[in-house]
Amino acid sequence: MGSPPRFSPSVSWRRILCIVSLPFISSGFAPRMKIRDNFIFAKAQPEPKGHRYNWSHLTPLELRDRSVGLQTQERAGRNPCFTLEGHEFLIWGGSIHYFRVPREFWRDRLLKLKACGFNTVTTYVPWNLHEPERGKFDFSGNLDLEAFVLLAAEVGLWVILRPGPYICSEIDLGGLPSRLLQDPASQLRTTNHSFVEAVDEYLDHLMARVVPLQALLKRGIVELLLTSDNTNEVLKGHIKGVLATVNMKSLKEDEFKELYKVQSNKPILIMELWVGWFDTWGNKHVVRDAVDVENTVSDLIRLEISFNVYMFHGGTNFGFMNGATYIDHHRGVVTSYDYDALLTEAGDYTPKFFKLRELFKSILVTPLPALPEPTPKAVYPSVRPSLYLPLWEALPYLNSPVVSRPLNMENLPINNGNGQSYGLVLYQTTICSGGRLHTNAQDEAQVFLNETDLGILADGHQDVYIPRITECQLLRILVENQGRVNFSWKIQNQQKGLIGPVTMNNIPLESFTIYSLELKMSFFKRLRSASWKPVPDGHLGHPAFYLGTLKAGSSPTDTFLTLPDWNYGFVFINGRNLGRYWNIGPQKTLYLPGSWLEPEDNEIILFEKIMSGSYIHTTDKPIW
Repeated sequence: MGSPPRFSPSVSWRRILCIVSLPFISSGFAPRMKIRDNFIFAKAQPEPKGHRYNWSHLTPLELRDRSVGLQTQERAGRNPCFTLEGHEFLIWGGSIHYFRVPREFWRDRLLKLKACGFNTVTTYVPWNLHEPERGKFDFSGNLDLEAFVLLAAEVGLWVILRPGPYICSEIDLGGLPSRLLQDPASQLRTTNHSFVEAVDEYLDHLMARVVPLQALLKRGIVELLLTSDNTNEVLKGHIKGVLATVNMKSLKEDEFKELYKVQSNKPILIMELWVGWFDTWGNKHVVRDAVDVENTVSDLIRLEISFNVYMFHGGTNFGFMNGATYIDHHRGVVTSYDYDALLTEAGDYTPKFFKLRELFKSILVTPLPALPEPTPKAVYPSVRPSLYLPLWEALPYLNSPVVSRPLNMENLPINNGNGQSYGLVLYQTTICSGGRLHTNAQDEAQVFLNETDLGILADGHQDVYIPRITECQLLRILVENQGRVNFSWKIQNQQKGLIGPVTMNNIPLESFTIYSLELKMSFFKRLRSASWKPVPDGHLGHPAFYLGTLKAGSSPTDTFLTLPDWNYGFVFINGRNLGRYWNIGPQKTLYLPGSWLEPEDNEIILFEKIMSGSYIHTTDKPIW
């Protein structure tokens, strides 16, 4: 999750469970013991000097015929503990989200997790990516959840699966499909009938895939279930009979006060130990000191507290998957989900990685695996786009427009009734007079009279002045979804595009031609047949596509794109959406996986919204 506390008073927590998958079986819950003040600090004793852990026999392959799985156990004079097949066990987990990592690198990242000393990988399951349309599921390619879980087992890692349906995770709408916003009466994350019905249909499909991965059962989920809340939110989020876990940054004396009120006879699991944080556009890059992380993990091990590092490897918000925050105003999460984690966005080692590896090495009996070689990086020749196509000339290559009153993105009658989830929407109509244009545009809109830019509509700025005109002109409003808020009660009103009426001098404008700019790969295939124009000298100041060729040589490897004099837009490599760039930072580079490059020539297209730049450069290191 990696996010501030949630403020959703009607949350249906019974449907927001985490499943410990592959190895674990539910143990049942004994009657709650009397709460003991500061139990963990009063009772937990430092391990004897020289104590070392040996879990070499507690691996998925060694225990393929297990019958007991994970349980909890009370111990006289000591804290409760987890047991795995009857053996005392600490969960040392690290989060990797398969959907944020190119599939070709899954094994590399999992091997690095194992080599660091962890025994468990944790991942979310994003509903919005897996069910893009009602009843249409995608578990292929980079979304092949089953392949990821089985690969983890092969590497020797247990899996904690966090299926949602709500996951937060700084992903668009916390992982909920945007089509759920079509009905204004539907209340997300509540017991509202339409929401629960959609959840049930999704979980019916997902669980059919997950159940066989438990490896213990004939049917049904009986693995250890858990909830996850910030330490001060446990009383709101826990469920009777389900293990309560907590999220935190560092260990404090009163950190588990609320947890003890609901659960004092179970081992503690820090479901999210935040070792860094996510970044939002326009703010400074967030980092956390490696020594602080090392000290916190050392304390948790000494106190026999299980934990899951969030994130071990963050990866990338490719395409339009990023979420957003809304505290004082809307801020989109940046394309990089580096998270200042143990591995960088591109999977490279960090000081945090080596500090924790040395810590684990000092207390494990079995030597750690050798470190996988670093993923090679390359610097390629700079690219100067030679051709461009104004947005207005690309419209014929989009899907057929909708003619209607203004509709928000989610309610556009496209994609088999599922609306539009991501990207931009262009609204066009004819006006014959100037004056005050007023509308609610989410998240940001550029207003044009024909091809002349008249201004921006965004939070707090809902008016643009249209100059006096003597004959009818084309009004164009280009609206971008910059990411739906992924936590808090604000998820209920995250519709994007034009929300409500559009008025000119308080008179509604009724009929618009509405183009959906989802910018999918199929669009770029069609765009190849367009009449592109040579890029003139100087800079062009209107939304346009810019085409160039990235020459990657015979054996492409990872690189990072830098766009020093471009302003705001998106980069597409061979039709794949690398994500958003923006000159306000903090992110200054875009990660380009080598596995997405073809030998020699690669098509690179920039959709620049504001003002074109000159060159696209590459570098072998990320820049913040």
